[in-house]
Amino acid sequence: MSHLDPERMTLLAIGEPATDDERAHLAGCDQCALDLAQLEYTVAVGRSTATLGDLEAPPERVWRGIVDELGLTGSGAQADESSRMPPPAPSADEPPAPERPRRGIRILYALAASVAVILVAVGTWAFVQQATPTQIAAATLDAFPAHPTAVGEAVVVEEADGTREVRVTLDAAEAEDGFREVWLITADASALVSLGVMEGDEAVFTVPRDVDLHEYVLVDVSLEPEDGDPAHSGDSIVRGELNFA
Repeated sequence: MSHLDPERMTLLAIGEPATDDERAHLAGCDQCALDLAQLEYTVAVGRSTATLGDLEAPPERVWRGIVDELGLTGSGAQADESSRMPPPAPSADEPPAPERPRRGIRILYALAASVAVILVAVGTWAFVQQATPTQIAAATLDAFPAHPTAVGEAVVVEEADGTREVRVTLDAAEAEDGFREVWLITADASALVSLGVMEGDEAVFTVPRDVDLHEYVLVDVSLEPEDGDPAHSGDSIVRGELNFA
């Protein structure tokens, strides 16, 4: 599918009415519709600066760089000087040629493309920052004498909304009877909170909002019998202290 001419797209962005064919093309071409939306945003940003007063003129080298980068007629200072010279007057028997704002259109289109790249980059960065949790603590889980070959790790991450999760991994012999349960315990073992049952070698648990991890600094995985008692069995497989980032 062919796309609309870039210069024509720019004219549409600054307010020139679209033809029936152009409207039909924009309705069926997502790429051109997106390009036009980006150009219209650039025009809106430019017009919004009209009330800011006199802006500082950029150095001449900036304009020379734009001319060279866009490959416009001439280069460097010569192109810059020629751009300020008025066009030659038409002869008496020659009708004046319609003036087309090629230089301004090309620069506007280049600026629109730059703005689009910046918007995509900023949007992607914001999404990644929001989607990626932050690790705030970690612990190496060491084995208790009854489970000498066991080893584990616990990592605490915080989501963008403040939710905290403990991600536990455990390498230990399978228990023939009972189940594994993960706990948070205070440093002096005076209080503990159950996070839940660990099924398999990896598990993720949400930390209750009222639990202060700077007090409940021990992560413990215990072996619990099927006796209906919610208390800790006293048979810890591994345990480790959280170290905060």
